[in-house]
Amino acid sequence: MTSLPRPTIELSADEARRIALRAQGFLGAPDRRSGVRGVLRHLGAVQLDTISVLARSHELIPYARLGALGRKTVESAYWTDAHAFEYWSHAACLLPIEEWPHFAFRRRAYRDRPHWNHELPDGAYDQVVKQLRAEGPLTATELGGAKRTSDWWDWSGAKVAVERALMYGEVVCVERRGWKRVYDLAERAVPAALLHDELDDAECLRRLVRLAGRSLGVGTRADIADYHRLKGEQVDAVIGDSGLVPVTVQGWSRPAWADPAALATPPRGRHRTTLLSPFDSLVWERARTERIFGFTHRLEAYVPKPKRVYGYFAMPVLAGGRLVGRVDPAREGRTLVARQVTLDGAGSVPAVAQALIEAASWVDCTDVRIERVDAPELREPLARELARSLG
Repeated sequence: MTSLPRPTIELSADEARRIALRAQGFLGAPDRRSGVRGVLRHLGAVQLDTISVLARSHELIPYARLGALGRKTVESAYWTDAHAFEYWSHAACLLPIEEWPHFAFRRRAYRDRPHWNHELPDGAYDQVVKQLRAEGPLTATELGGAKRTSDWWDWSGAKVAVERALMYGEVVCVERRGWKRVYDLAERAVPAALLHDELDDAECLRRLVRLAGRSLGVGTRADIADYHRLKGEQVDAVIGDSGLVPVTVQGWSRPAWADPAALATPPRGRHRTTLLSPFDSLVWERARTERIFGFTHRLEAYVPKPKRVYGYFAMPVLAGGRLVGRVDPAREGRTLVARQVTLDGAGSVPAVAQALIEAASWVDCTDVRIERVDAPELREPLARELARSLG
């Protein structure tokens, strides 16, 4: 592990929380001129997921920061003009195209990987590349079929091949069509100036650690490693040369590092009030969320229904720089249904109502219906607040 200087900067827990909020785009005036693309560049990674309740997670991320953008505007901002690419970062993520060179280390690791879950049939890889060169962009179905049977994980040879080519960096997902990946050759989809693997592993890691630190504002070694799913020892090897500043944070039991630009200007400005995707990078790492906000966050979509505490897709409610509750949403026609609402006391009622009303407007709902409130005595105050706001 690289020897690091002793931290000379001490942050209070509140200062660290505010730095994190600003770094994630929730404190201060958002840069609306840069729009969705600016959010993506600022965060460095926007997680993708198949679940769609109000909307898919990659739509919810810019909405939470910028407000009720048109959903077609969000989608086109990601995919036009070779602005983004999909790759394995924190999970399956949309990444700014400028980060293509930084993931050379991961592409090399995939090329050297000895074992895979799916066997690659002889000739399938070359056939997929040849077909994309002649006919692309294409979906896996257009390349010869996504699956051999109806089983989710029973991929066809063409699907195995094109996904392998995506991991190697020879193929890129250039858009989503009905949630299906559309593939094309990287040589056509990635700008020529960026289409290279010239950075060695250490430089890739150094840049990703620096970017993670900037996107987090302040974080522990584990926070920084988790952002792009690096190994702890990979972070240790480069963090001393990353430009991040060692700090101590009151109440944090482990050392931390901060973005020097975040330390240079005190974070202040207007707070967003909004519903957050469970896959939002503000809350996607549970230990960090508990440390900063004192809030236990867990996605329960894959938990058996009888064992769920907060609901299938419980969305944290952010207000005043705090996480003040949860809403498990659904839609029935033009009604946004709050299947379960969890409130952090009566003081959070106006904020939760505001977040619900804005979300309803965004997904073209004209009414909000509350089914269950964890504190029954707060059901009527919440209903009154909604009625008053909906007018």
